[in-house]
Amino acid sequence: MLNTAAALDAVDRSLLDALQKDGRATVGELAERVSLSTSPCWRRVRQLEESGVISGYHAHLDRHRVGYGVLGFVQLGLHNHTADTTAAFEREVLALPQVLSCHNLSGRYDYQIELVAPDLETFAEYLRTRIRNLPGVREISTSFSLKEVKRTVALPVDLA
Repeated sequence: MLNTAAALDAVDRSLLDALQKDGRATVGELAERVSLSTSPCWRRVRQLEESGVISGYHAHLDRHRVGYGVLGFVQLGLHNHTADTTAAFEREVLALPQVLSCHNLSGRYDYQIELVAPDLETFAEYLRTRIRNLPGVREISTSFSLKEVKRTVALPVDLA
């Protein structure tokens, strides 16, 4: 089993890079790209999946074409930081499909949520009715994306 980045060799990193670029590539196509035969390639991909290095596969959707014209970043301060409050907050955030990401932060705010909505009116209503009512929320500050310059979920696999 792979436990650390140090356990990844050059072939593993090449496989990861290839899969991030094309998650639908067949094992045969991957094997060709990394100069392996099919069976060893399949075993390596399976080992990367089993070790959790590859945590899943997905289709990347264009939010505009799906109907989400607004992307906002909501910074939240909580009343307190007890285990019960933060657990309740995080549990409810996990259940909100409009939340693309949620990060526990250092600094002034406790959390930042990346949130999508079809339009500003819907975003504002969602903020008032759902986000403001999350457990422990004391303070909210919102910024909107005016232009998305870069978005990726692909990680750089070359640590050099």
